[in-house]
Formats: sequence, C-alpha cells, structure tokens
Amino acid sequence: MTGSRTTRVNVRSTSAIATAVAVAAGALVALAPAPAHAAAGATLPFTSVEAESAATTGSRIGPDFTQGTLASEASGRQAVRLDAGQRVEFTVPRAANAVNVAYSVPDGQSGSLDVYVNGQKLAKTLPVTSQYSYIDTHWIPGARTHHFYAHARLLLGRDVRAGDKVALQATGVRVTVDVADFEQAAAPAGRPAGSVSVTDKGADPSGQGDSTQAFREAVAAAQGGVVWIPPGEYRLTSSLSGVQNVTLRGAGHWHSIVRTSRFIDQPSSSGNVHLKDFAVIGEVTERVDSSPDNFVNGSLGPNSSVSGMWLQRLKVGLWLTGTNDNLVVEDNRFLDMTADGLNLNGNARGVKVRNNFLRNQGDDALAMWSLYAPNTNSSFENNTISQPNLANGIAIYGGTDITVRNNLVSDTNALGSGIAISNQKFLDPFHPLAGTITVDGNTLVRTGAMNPNWNHPMGALRVDSYDSAIEAQVRITGTTVTDSPYSAFEFVSGGGRGHAAKNITVDGATVNGVGTVVVQAETPGAATFRDVTATGVGSAGVYNCPYPSGSGTFTVTDGGGNAGWDSSWSDCSTWPRPGETAPDPGPDRNLARGRPATATGSQDVYTPGKAVDGDANTYWESANHAFPQSLTVDLGSRRSVRRLVLKLPPQSAWQARTQTLSVQGSTDGSSYSTVVASRDYRFDPSTGNTVTIPVSGDIRYVRLHVTGNTGWPAAQFSEVEAYLS
Repeated sequence: MTGSRTTRVNVRSTSAIATAVAVAAGALVALAPAPAHAAAGATLPFTSVEAESAATTGSRIGPDFTQGTLASEASGRQAVRLDAGQRVEFTVPRAANAVNVAYSVPDGQSGSLDVYVNGQKLAKTLPVTSQYSYIDTHWIPGARTHHFYAHARLLLGRDVRAGDKVALQATGVRVTVDVADFEQAAAPAGRPAGSVSVTDKGADPSGQGDSTQAFREAVAAAQGGVVWIPPGEYRLTSSLSGVQNVTLRGAGHWHSIVRTSRFIDQPSSSGNVHLKDFAVIGEVTERVDSSPDNFVNGSLGPNSSVSGMWLQRLKVGLWLTGTNDNLVVEDNRFLDMTADGLNLNGNARGVKVRNNFLRNQGDDALAMWSLYAPNTNSSFENNTISQPNLANGIAIYGGTDITVRNNLVSDTNALGSGIAISNQKFLDPFHPLAGTITVDGNTLVRTGAMNPNWNHPMGALRVDSYDSAIEAQVRITGTTVTDSPYSAFEFVSGGGRGHAAKNITVDGATVNGVGTVVVQAETPGAATFRDVTATGVGSAGVYNCPYPSGSGTFTVTDGGGNAGWDSSWSDCSTWPRPGETAPDPGPDRNLARGRPATATGSQDVYTPGKAVDGDANTYWESANHAFPQSLTVDLGSRRSVRRLVLKLPPQSAWQARTQTLSVQGSTDGSSYSTVVASRDYRFDPSTGNTVTIPVSGDIRYVRLHVTGNTGWPAAQFSEVEAYLS
C-alpha cells in the first residue's frame, strides 16, 4: 500500500501444484483444474521460462529466502548471473515473435544483452539498467534496499517456433537474468471507424515532441466516442484530467506506447471511461508516496474498464479513490511498480479485478484498503502474481463482502504473505472486515516471509486482527499451499494487542510442503479446519501460542477429514526454524507455560490464559457461585507428565484456603479419565501459596476439576505447571 499514507508500522524448489499449475522444466504451464475449482491464476498470452532451467555459461544463484538478496527476489528464488561474454540460452516453449526479460544489473550500472536466435545475432539488443531498481523506503520499518529486478522487452522481428533457441549474452556489464516470457504479439490493430486520432491533434509518434496537449484535445473532441492512439511512442509531460465518457484505445500494447509517469489524475469522473490496448511506461526511479506517479490516480467513475494494458515503471498502476462502481480491470500486465500494482482505496463497489499478470511490485501487488468508506462486493479473481518484494501478493484491509478467488501468487519476498486478510487500518476512518470474506481456490507457491519487525515469520495465508477483532465471517476454501518457507495458515494480531481472529473456517486445503508448521496461531480466536491435508511438514502441524501471554486461547477445531498435521510445537518460548522438529523438553521445563487454556467459565478479566502466562501475580478465576468448574490446558502433544504445580498469587492479602479438585487427562481432548482422584489441597501464603500434585499419565490435555474453595466461591489458579519429573 502507498499513496497519501506516508507511514506504516508493518507492511505486512517447487513441488507439484496438482490442482492448478506447475513449474516444470522452468516453464509456467496450466494443468487440469481440480473438480471443485477453476485453475488458479490468469490465462496468459505468453509462456515464462526460468533462466536457471536454461543452458548457460554463467552461474546459477539460489535458492535463497533471505531478505535483500538477488536470489530471494527472483522467480523461483533462483536466477543466472552472467559476466560479460557469458550467455543463457532458452529453448523456446511456443511459437513467438517477442520476448520480455526480467533482469538485474549492479547498482549504478547499465549495459545491454545481445540477442541470438538459433545462433544468429540480431541487430537489436536488450538495454539493461539499474536506473529503475534498488529502491529504499527508510520510512517503512523492516524494509531494506529492494526491487533489484526490472524488465526489458523486444519484438524479435521474426517468428520462432517451439524448440528454437534464443540466447542472451551480457556485454560490458554483469547481468543477472531471472526469467524470460515468450509471446506471439499480434499485429497492430486498425483504427476504429469514427475515432479521433491523437496524431490528428498534433501528437508526435516519434516520442520526441510533447504530446500532452494533443491527447487532451483528442479526449475533449471524442466525448461519447473513441480516442485512437496509433502505433508509435508518445511522450506526455503531465497528467490528463476531466476524462469521462470516452474510450482511449491503442493498436496493442506492443505497438502503441505512451511514455509518462502520470497518465490520469482526477478526483472524480462521471464514468464510462475505457482504457485499452496500449502501454504506459514511466520513469519512476524512487518511491515518493506524496507524488501521484500512477497510471490512474483517483477516479474513472462508474461503469468503466481497463483492459489489455501494459503498465510499467510507475509508482502504482491504479490507485483508485472516489467513485469507481462496477469498474472492470482485466487482461493487463503490471511490471516494476515501486509500490502497489492496484489499490482500491475505499468506496469501491462491485469492482472486478481479474485475469491480470503482476510481477515485481514494490508493495502489495493487489490491495483493497477500506479507508474513509468500505470497499463492498468487490473481487480479485484469476490473477497471477509473482515476486511482490515488500509486502503481500494480495491484501484485503477491511471491507464488506469481499472475494479473493482462483489467484496464483508466488515468491513473496519480505514483510508479507501470499494473501493477507487483515484489520490493519494504517489511518482513520477505517472500515474493518464485515459480512462474508470469501477466499476460494487460490494457489500459493513459496509465499510467506520472515518479518524483521516481529522477528518471526508470516504465513502463506494470513488472517490478521491487527487493530481490531475479526467480526466478519472468513471462509477459506480450496487453498493449495506449496513450498511455503514457513507456515501455511497464520492467525495473528499484528499490532501485538491480542485482538481475536475468529469466525474462520478453512475447508479443502492441500499443503505440499511447509518449512515450519501448517497452522501458526498467535492470537486468541478460533478456526475450524475440514479436509485439510498436508505433506512435507517441516516442524509440526500446529504452533498455538497466543500473544500477549494470557490474552486467551486460539481454538483449533477438527471438523473432520484432516490428515498429516496432527502434531504440535509445544515450546512457546521458541520459534520453529524451517525443518526443525519440535525439541524434546527437559525434565525441568514447564510444559504448560504459554499453552492454550480453556475453562468452563471465567470472571471479568481473570481469563484462563492467566493461569499459563508464567506470572504468578495474575490469575484465572471461574464464574462465581457455580461449582463445579474446570480449567483445561493443551500441552500440544502427548507427554508423560509426572508432576503438577498449582499456584495462587503469593501476596499475603491472599489468605490461606483449601480447594477441592481432581486431575483428569485426555489424549484427544474429548475423552477424559481420572488421573488423580478428588481431594482437598491447602494453599497457604506462608509456604508460597503452592501445591504440588504427583501424577502418572501419558496425556496431552490436563484438566483440573474443582468442586469447592473455602476462600472464595470460585475456582482460582495463578499458575498451572506441568513437568516430566
């Protein structure tokens, strides 16, 4: 996210992706869809080939998931480094006459790539430069220099067939090549009948003269009709405004090119604006959030559309405010933005963003931010997103009845997840999540990242009660998570205040490899999981350690059909590292500390989590005058518990008292047996208000069943501790 916001506390090896896509032999290809869902991602007119899968005389780098490295920002987390004279040779995967290459050169340098087709050197070269890379955003905590890659494209001037060879050779500068997109670019389209051509108004198709006024005059003359942008390059030095009831159309984005960093900037429009089939390529070299360096900044008005566009080297593709009811944004390419690809910045009603391709965005690739007014009934569907390098692939910040469906997100790099569903507000007035939030049929590949602000990782799909509890119904269905470096599903209150993440269901998910855990629960709340299967789990099935300690519990409900993730990470004092299995606890470690605790009832602020927070001065108190009462602690996995230590606050104000209780145990959380029969236990401040109970049981769930208390008409414990000896 970007725009008028200038501060931000937290920007928040491929296996099979059997239901949607695969990266095989370096080529991105569509596979047969799963029965219940369409294939994830956009239908694209090009095929991508990874440089690391091609023949090369250079050096392969990666894989790497470390923030701030060339390999970590690359597609697939790998690339090829070419010194001068070295080359990478791609086998063309399809008929093509054009190529678009993602590359990086060292900061402050420029050069070119020679292009060879089947061994024959072309007269044309691909220019490469660091001018639009190496972005610093010092005002964003946790950010480092990023945005290392850029894109250069070329019409080859000839047709190549599947199996032909296209080689790129570095000349004079080291070039890191990431990926090449091969495409059959259509011939230029013809001028629509009755249209007003910008050249008729004096626009210069050579790109030498300033065509701004010609574009303005053409827009004014074509009200209710079409402005035609013929093949050529056109330079605009300032933005257009007053654009309404008009279509701006080019001959195709390979042929009609507008050079400007600000195309439309207007706070409102009566609508019916249609922008299609041309390229807008900017000159944005740094991110300045106070500058409207965007393709569209503001409003296109109701019933408008953006389609067939090539948008590159801008701050933001579309930063949309005001009225944009029923806007459709489809079949576009967003490349090399220094901030968001697209942001619906409040008041978006019925907006559809679908079948777009976004690579190398400098912030959230696609975002909805419900500032000033809620976004409602809007959707992100069938988009392909690769390498957002400073935030999320898709982020939903508030809004009502939002849909995120059938998107493919890969290779998030820093401070973000593949998909984030969040109540992080950034500014007021903010409108939190409401109604039903539908997250359906999405595929997330190598998504999730370490957050240096939190000093722990973010999951592939994150539900974040950052500034307020999740009150909306969050329905997550048909998700495929592949090779997440950390976790698959994260539930967190990113502001650190323990707001509840609740009303969540996760159905029909497939997890193919996670570095740490399937479920990463860090805040109170609840989610029900059904038919979630996992393979290749790095550390454990569940990390369940709500923060702050004592703030409450996160209830993971097994709705049936789950498999492959029934273990837990039991030590809330440590974070699992990728591939690290849960450590065996020592005999002196308190197994209950920080673990989820539930109770039959509680009084006021004296919640169950206070009994496992490691602080003997805080305590749980049950509902008053309502014996029997019980407190249950989930130890995370079956343990051979040998001793329980029960405490009350040590202050002398707590008079001596006797509580009558039994100890019960369970391995599954549903069937309990008596471990220690009911008896009286004396708590006395003179001896530390502590009781030790020897036990003998192989249990996961410890339950204290209390039937009486001589000091207060309720059950009370400040700490419940469990030990192996």
